[in-house]
Amino acid sequence: MAEADPQKTFNVHEAKTQLSRLIERAHAGEEIVLAKAGVPYAKLVPIDPPVPMRRTPGRFKGLLGDIPDSVWFDPLPDDELDAWEGKYSNIV
Repeated sequence: MAEADPQKTFNVHEAKTQLSRLIERAHAGEEIVLAKAGVPYAKLVPIDPPVPMRRTPGRFKGLLGDIPDSVWFDPLPDDELDAWEGKYSNIV
């Protein structure tokens, strides 16, 4: 295994105390090597920003199957509608 650059190699304890700073360095393009007892174990590297998905109308059409229009457009029975509106006409 090749020798790691000491300027970019941090033991775990040191990395824990400077994690925010190391993340900023990695975000800026550096590769940071994390070591355990001086042995390289992991690497912090920058990631490519996610590509935003383009919105497509109708993309989810049919996802829930066929839902009958009656679910959305049939009126509620009068007693249930009264209950929703706070009118309790069926209570004496």
